Amino acid sequence: MKNLYLGAGVILAATLTACGGDSNQPDTVLDEAVRTPDSIKLSYVSRYSTGSFDASAAEIPAYDAASQRLFVVNAEQGELDVLDLSDPENPVKIDAISVAGIAPGAEVNSVAASHGLVAVAIEAEPKTDNGFVALYQASDLTLLGSQRVGAQPDMVAFTPDGTRVLTANEGEPSDDYQTDPEGSISIVDFSDPSNPVVSTADFTAYNGQEESLRNQGVRIYGPGASAAQDLEPEYIAVSADGNTAWVTLQENNALAKVDIATATITDIVSLGEIDRSVEGNGIDASDDDEVINIRTFAGVVGLYLPDSIHGYTVNGKTYLVTANEGDARAWGEDNDDYWGEEADAKVVPPVACEPDASQGFVEEFRVKHLVHNSGFARRCGDDLPPQLSALAEGALLDPAVFGYCGATAGDSGDCREDDVLGRLNITWTMGYKTDVDGQPLKFMANGSQPEGDEVGTHIMYDTLYSYGGRSFSIRDDSGDLVFDSGDAIEQFLASDTCKLGSERSIDCADYFNSGHDEGNAIDSRSDAKGPEPEGLTIGQIGDKHFLFLGLERMGGVLVYDITDPAAPVYQDYLNSRETWDVAPEAGNLDGYGDLGPEGLVFISAADSANGKALLVVGNEVSGSTAIYEVQSVFSE
Repeated sequence: MKNLYLGAGVILAATLTACGGDSNQPDTVLDEAVRTPDSIKLSYVSRYSTGSFDASAAEIPAYDAASQRLFVVNAEQGELDVLDLSDPENPVKIDAISVAGIAPGAEVNSVAASHGLVAVAIEAEPKTDNGFVALYQASDLTLLGSQRVGAQPDMVAFTPDGTRVLTANEGEPSDDYQTDPEGSISIVDFSDPSNPVVSTADFTAYNGQEESLRNQGVRIYGPGASAAQDLEPEYIAVSADGNTAWVTLQENNALAKVDIATATITDIVSLGEIDRSVEGNGIDASDDDEVINIRTFAGVVGLYLPDSIHGYTVNGKTYLVTANEGDARAWGEDNDDYWGEEADAKVVPPVACEPDASQGFVEEFRVKHLVHNSGFARRCGDDLPPQLSALAEGALLDPAVFGYCGATAGDSGDCREDDVLGRLNITWTMGYKTDVDGQPLKFMANGSQPEGDEVGTHIMYDTLYSYGGRSFSIRDDSGDLVFDSGDAIEQFLASDTCKLGSERSIDCADYFNSGHDEGNAIDSRSDAKGPEPEGLTIGQIGDKHFLFLGLERMGGVLVYDITDPAAPVYQDYLNSRETWDVAPEAGNLDGYGDLGPEGLVFISAADSANGKALLVVGNEVSGSTAIYEVQSVFSE
């Protein structure tokens, strides 16, 4: 196994901030509470439960040390739950902040806390309209001011001095794909909260440069979308000096670098891909065989597609940590007009499948359906994206690459079997052979090249692009890769070392790659994005930096020491889901514990009410906010 016994990442909470309310840490170790530990361990303390299941009732938490209050995004209710954390063993809801007065029908997407202030990102209704950011006094919940920002502000972060708030405005299209707003980053100066001033860092300067970005590895691929429309900001990390922000562009597999003072995008960096043929980068690719089978695959790569990002400083150098969740574009999934009615030649009059590609865009497709010998037509009206059927009549696998699993010139062989690559979800938008102009090469159904008057009907894939790194990465401030955990997370979840439950008494391997809404499942998420590392935060204890990484689907928090960015060291894993054999459901949450970790916040011992370092985790599926103690371990 690779060294996923990697290491708990720690960001200097005072150096770089991302979502949620990381507390600033003193630079000097003064007492026993901040001695540098040899290692750390998590232990369950308590939870606050909303009682809501799978309703995004507990997503992103933020903590205000002065008031000892925890602010938790309750998205569907359009409000923030305010919890009293003066007794961490008994968190109590004392109030709520509603945003209905700012934007009727709006949702709360994110929250951050700093300097006694609470910033809230508010999504408008409809989501394609410009949203808002609002600023509140943490101590008494007074609304200090609000400002309009870009469409769908998905994350909010303070600059270190607390005077400015940044929002990542994702700008997703409408579900019917008729409206596609531009992505952007808003920078709101709240020096005078009653008169906030907003500046916008947008991507319009990159319009017309789409082909150049693609050639650099940036995914620009929405039908008819400009670069500004296609680039979708997700998460933000802000530098210690407040001058620079790094923003994940998740679906684009890229990072944007922002000059905060001028509100300018100074660079867009492709994050590259993970070669799944390399030992240490393997995946379990099938959800159908109900066995753990982590292996390498030639011709398969993973796209990092990171969600959350945090930064930290080591020896004066800035490093960025990303949780490589993965994400596919899926607009119009529930729109029958997009898919078209399933063809039926037996009825009178016959029914033709006539999908409408203008009504959506879905890029995800299983390998077994992509390279079926019968071509695409059989799946029209079911799950065939009309943009794919417009590209060709069918697809082939290049036998020079996929011969190891039986692919020949006109037949995918055993490659499309469920226990090989058949069940793997990939994007059909890339990986097929193209000519010098970037246009798809067309082959005959038997895999030969057209001759004479023949017209090719099939595209041929020599690379299959899967979603997510199933990993975390550490990069320098230019975006260059310093470390990636590869398959270490899946290897750990498959190992005898890994245990589930707050008492660590359940074998992880029995529920390997299961989902947060399932019971008695194994392997069910292997075809998609595996355990889905999504949320992260970093905390400093003494001279060490620790990474706390939430696994959205499998659940639980992995901890690594990332003091050496090139060589993280595994510390601990705690998954406080207690019941695994029965699927959870609304009205049946008692005893289940915590499901679907989303946002995490580290609270230093100096800032916590009980003098102990804490980790707070918002769990969107169980609607619970979990409190863990971060215990320092010393050799003597």
